[in-house]
Amino acid sequence: MKYFKKFSLLALILLIFSCSNSPEKTESGDETTQIDSENPDQNLPNKNLPDNFEIKGQIDGAANQPLSLEALSSQGTIRLAQTSVKQDGSFILKGNIQGMGMYQLKLGLADNKIIPLTLEPKDKVSLKASYEKYELLPVWSGTVWSKPLSDYMSKFNDFALKQMELSKNTKLTQDQQLKEFLIIRKPLDEFAKNSMLKDPTNPANIVLSTSLTPAMGYEYWDASFLDVLKKVSTAYTAKYKSSPIVASMQNQVKEIEKGLKDFKHSNSGNKLAPEITLKNPEGKVIKLSSLKGNVILVDFWASWCGPCRKENPNVVKMYNKYKNKGFTVYSVSLDRDPEAWKRAIKSDGLNWPNHVSDLLEWQTPLKDLYGFNSIPYTVLIDRNGKIIGTNLRGESLEQKLKEVL
Repeated sequence: MKYFKKFSLLALILLIFSCSNSPEKTESGDETTQIDSENPDQNLPNKNLPDNFEIKGQIDGAANQPLSLEALSSQGTIRLAQTSVKQDGSFILKGNIQGMGMYQLKLGLADNKIIPLTLEPKDKVSLKASYEKYELLPVWSGTVWSKPLSDYMSKFNDFALKQMELSKNTKLTQDQQLKEFLIIRKPLDEFAKNSMLKDPTNPANIVLSTSLTPAMGYEYWDASFLDVLKKVSTAYTAKYKSSPIVASMQNQVKEIEKGLKDFKHSNSGNKLAPEITLKNPEGKVIKLSSLKGNVILVDFWASWCGPCRKENPNVVKMYNKYKNKGFTVYSVSLDRDPEAWKRAIKSDGLNWPNHVSDLLEWQTPLKDLYGFNSIPYTVLIDRNGKIIGTNLRGESLEQKLKEVL
């Protein structure tokens, strides 16, 4: 799914509700990110090929700003075409692309003015935007993908504004924020789903599909989205055989299908929790298996993770409420600084005895062993050592504890 990651407009979810592993960074040297006004064709890979697309339009307030079309590759961004916005805000950008796929139109030299587009050869497309809201409200016209992509970006902007207001509401618990988040996200997901089903071959579906991928994990994902993604993948395979996007879409669907299967197996109560053998702050080894006979919440967290610290009061509440009924917590820290780890345990009142860490931060092998790439991440284990739930928090965690206790 790396091809889609760059344009995953819902990536901000992880910033709100978790601390993720270091994101993939796009490597690009000065030669491919800066535009030489005296020699604008310098280093363009397709400069000797005939133009096969045209983008023109108006970007108010962007006079004299450089504008470039870029593609993504394993080596970083590749600039395919470039121009400058005229004094009156108008522009025309022409160049050559190899085929239908995901591209980005970058305004200026910084990385905060980028919008996705799904160009095809022979496309003649128009863009209307403003410098201030360039990346939020671009309006496309002239191609089959123009309207669905423009409508999606508009709905995403509405969603983003609501999300920003939600993040400012400090009175809500983490669990309440998550519930509200899922509510305000639903119209965006439904639009993407309905639009993709209506026209499975539309190039805009590359962007729309980011709404239907399990960015927050399978716990909060509608499994019916997999059928939609499969339908689009099949349609792309038939229409765009020569496009690299076909293989990317096929691989994405396979990964999601496998992930869903693994998730269901992990939560079926038939999978034993992998052993963890780590030291506590005093250097004493505490094995996860030594707690067998209890219902155990394995809590992956870190002192530097804001969402983890915000969730800690709820974990403390659950521990105090159910510790006399056979429930305990096994906290695994992804810290690197042992003193910061100890201070956070004391500061947050994590008053259970089972605190361990390998002090390797994201280099810990446990993230692969337990299949997570963001924290907080929890795994609930029954008295027999089998996994019965993952990523439970707030009311969903308490409801599950009531069932098993």
